[in-house]
Amino acid sequence: MTTRALVLGGGGPVGIAWETGLLAGLAETAADVSHADWILGTSAGSVCGALLATGRTPAQMLEAEFANAARAREAQGASSGKAPDLMPLMAVFARRPPQGDMPVELLRELGQISLNGQTVSEEVFIKGFGPIAEEQPWPEHYACTAVDTASGAFQVWSSETAAPLGRGVASSCSVPAIFPAITIDGRRYMDGGMRSGTNGDLAKAHGKVIIIAVMPPAFAPMMLPRLEAEAAVIRAHGGEALLLVPDAACGEVFGTNLMDSSNREAIARAGFAQGQAEAARVKAFWN
Repeated sequence: MTTRALVLGGGGPVGIAWETGLLAGLAETAADVSHADWILGTSAGSVCGALLATGRTPAQMLEAEFANAARAREAQGASSGKAPDLMPLMAVFARRPPQGDMPVELLRELGQISLNGQTVSEEVFIKGFGPIAEEQPWPEHYACTAVDTASGAFQVWSSETAAPLGRGVASSCSVPAIFPAITIDGRRYMDGGMRSGTNGDLAKAHGKVIIIAVMPPAFAPMMLPRLEAEAAVIRAHGGEALLLVPDAACGEVFGTNLMDSSNREAIARAGFAQGQAEAARVKAFWN
């Protein structure tokens, strides 16, 4: 029997909005992929994946995203409205070799940036995940990714590991210096996107894999070769892989900073429209 995996990549608030809209648009057009045999989330994708795995429908997620967008507008209106600075992280990523895994020394450097960051407390950050932060069993078909800040070791959280769901998802979303590293079983963890924006190669045991990657058009030269390499790993193990990335219309509303929450509603609506447009292709692959 062919098993199906859904891989949801990272991309900050922009990524959550786009992925939520895309999933809802697909489901609205009879191409619902939320009932995958295995869901893997990284960073923003860990939030969307956890919501799906704990029983939220794409339509419910989209409704909640519109509410989140309204709150984000209010919060930014009451503050300076300035999105977080990603330049320190980009400076480290610029030194990543064009091929192969992220070097462990760079992951440790990112870990130090994470530990040195002036952020909200872990408790405040985790509370912001709402229903995900509530005590509940870890869904057996869901996993998310993180990186140990001290060792640079890659970590996959699942029902078989020690992480509570809220802490696991929060650790996967812990962008260094912007959000706090998360303590789990005595160690501190940061965003799984520091290893890869999608970590799609982890789905190599499945027969059909959809990789949803938050790849703004400007990032394509840097991201696409790595995404294709992850898809190649899946195919080398006998599976099929379908890559979904933002279309041109979505790229226009993304903005220049994936951590900028100011345009979430428009991004979610653009994702919804793309999901409807992609439905026939996705349904033909998934079924």
